[in-house]
Amino acid sequence: MKSLSLLCAALLVAATQLVAGQKLSLKDITSGQFRGESIAAVTPLADGESYAQISADGKQIVKYSFRTGKQVQVLFDAATARGANISRVEGYIVSPDGKRILIQTQTNPIYRHSFTATYFIYTIANNKLEPLSDGGPQQTPVWSPDGLQVAFVRDNNIFLVKLLYNNSESQVTKDGKRNEVINGLPDWVNEEEFSFNSAMVFSADSKQIVWVRYDESAVKEYSMQMFRASHPSMDENRDYPGFYTYKYPKAGQQNASVKLLSYDIKSHQTRTMQLPLDADGYIPRIMPTSDATKVCVFTLNRHQDCLRIFMANPLTTVCQQVIEDKVDKYINENVFAHVKITSGHIVLTSERDGYNHIYVYNLNGQQQRKVGDMPRTAGQGAEHTVVTDVYGYDEATGDLYFAALNNGPTDQQIFVSHRNGKTDNLTSQNGWNSAIFSKDFKNFICFWSDLNTPTQITLRNTTGKLIATLVDNEKLAGLYAGYDMGKKELFTFTTSEGVKLYGWMIKPADFNPLKKYPVVMYQYGGPGNQQVKNAWGLGMSGQGAILEQYLTQQGYIAVCVDNRGTGGRGAEFEKCTYLHLGELEAKDQVEAAIWLGQQSYIDKEHIAIWGWSYGGWNTLMSMSEGRPVFCCGIAIAPPTCWRFYDTIYTERFMRTPQENASGYDNVCPLARVDKLHGALLLCHGLADDNVHYQNTAELVDALVQADKDFSQLVYTNRNHSIYGGNTRNHLFRQCVNFFNAHL
Repeated sequence: MKSLSLLCAALLVAATQLVAGQKLSLKDITSGQFRGESIAAVTPLADGESYAQISADGKQIVKYSFRTGKQVQVLFDAATARGANISRVEGYIVSPDGKRILIQTQTNPIYRHSFTATYFIYTIANNKLEPLSDGGPQQTPVWSPDGLQVAFVRDNNIFLVKLLYNNSESQVTKDGKRNEVINGLPDWVNEEEFSFNSAMVFSADSKQIVWVRYDESAVKEYSMQMFRASHPSMDENRDYPGFYTYKYPKAGQQNASVKLLSYDIKSHQTRTMQLPLDADGYIPRIMPTSDATKVCVFTLNRHQDCLRIFMANPLTTVCQQVIEDKVDKYINENVFAHVKITSGHIVLTSERDGYNHIYVYNLNGQQQRKVGDMPRTAGQGAEHTVVTDVYGYDEATGDLYFAALNNGPTDQQIFVSHRNGKTDNLTSQNGWNSAIFSKDFKNFICFWSDLNTPTQITLRNTTGKLIATLVDNEKLAGLYAGYDMGKKELFTFTTSEGVKLYGWMIKPADFNPLKKYPVVMYQYGGPGNQQVKNAWGLGMSGQGAILEQYLTQQGYIAVCVDNRGTGGRGAEFEKCTYLHLGELEAKDQVEAAIWLGQQSYIDKEHIAIWGWSYGGWNTLMSMSEGRPVFCCGIAIAPPTCWRFYDTIYTERFMRTPQENASGYDNVCPLARVDKLHGALLLCHGLADDNVHYQNTAELVDALVQADKDFSQLVYTNRNHSIYGGNTRNHLFRQCVNFFNAHL
């Protein structure tokens, strides 16, 4: 009998081992093996029926049919192109007439959106590849509408290449100089906070170039000490460190002065446009139109609560205002990413009625239509519709294509609004949908995922019918299923102040409701941001919340809650943090920890919080909120006082320190170090051009003077993303070790 019992036990153990999945390692996560398959650099082509993309090996640009999803033609092949030789395609820009392609190679990143590269002109008809310029790497090349000229920037000056004149190159501006004058490119703060990298367009007749000139000579400089280090190695700093110095306007300080210029290509005449603009105002976008006498120019006042749109005539220099949008507190930066200009209309989003909706104007600025709230699914949340993206306006039919949250903030669908006011949902499947439409708006590529399903990419027509599956990510799903992964779940709760908050939670695969688990709370929490979605790309490292899954395998429950100030729930919810960033956000994270501690399966004495960038700020604010609910926390690359951060972002939410000194000085981690509770780990890159190491350095001194214990990691030559070589793997291992030691 005893031997039979032993045999049964042995069989049970063997069976358990067979069904148990693998355990994750941090190398698995940082190597990127869970990133999954996607499609690279998709460009809808002017014929309306096809799109281009870079092949998986980076050697080709391939044309596909929007009607079938099948390959139609190889537009470019590095192996067979005549003339210049390149090893791979890193980006491309198709000419408006579709006859030529600018091929991007040897890309060197500068900041978040900017980079230099070596470009080549490829002519499809004769399979010929030739350099755009022999004078050095280029930035942001722009095709003229007739496809016969290319303007680009080098060393802060604009150059022009004319294809009909044997690719002759001429210099349009000569006053560009590093850290003084920039032509056709935004400076650091405009690039970072308005999310663009080019400030230069052609007029519709290809006869004029219009651009923004930034004079940053009066902007104060910030210097970062650089060492030799590795990945990459800076050998010039082998014996003595060097410095990287650039212009960075901190809150309340001097910005670059901007003006709008035009250049007549035939007469070589440069004109200053008569653009009404405050002395400290912004030009966050210029966009071409189909009318040679009109270039669309967007301006913002420094407080960023008044957006004006002008039609600028590059020949007469007259700028006529056509639209003004004033909103409470501030204009959302996403307005500029969503705007669409067609041959007859301007499509603009605005929160003027409290929720992000769409307004359609003619080119003279007369409002013709509003697309706002839609009927919601029975039994779903009572939240209003929030538009999250605009895909285009079909001039032929009056159909407007967009993405929106229509039943609460966690699910995004694709819609079409017809001229008669009727709105159709093109993606009924719950989860997170986004799209790329064909130029004729008859078909679209749909990217869909949900909490537990990796991204699937399908081709659909605009009745929503499935045409083809382009990427199913079944291989990734199978890989994921081979590991001990916990199931991701959405939840809501109401705080003691009556605020409903959304969150997601991952419990260990072998979760036992009778046990009590320690918790690691990840959050970001910044204005307009959303981390809680019914989508795959969640968590500190994305990839299906893969890092949080690793933590669950270590015995933790992983949680994320979107606090007040985050997006998807309207202006009142998002902008209630105005002038006092961090105060309400921290209260909500503390309330989340208290709510979690009330659940029977949570060990309330062992709850941690962590975050990166704004999430690092939020971590520090939450740990010093006054209620000691966090056992420990990790702040990665955190701001610690908004006086140290840039003008555009900070003043959008805080106004200037001169106007709001108490908001800056009294509501920040530096001011409340005495209330900091729990073990703290600070992590920062010394070459962080975004959130300067100054933030952590000042906090370190404040902690020392307050006699607070803490740990610190400093990463040599690493920027805000803290990566390169083994860096990310090391960072995450130290974070996990810290959690293990304190939880």
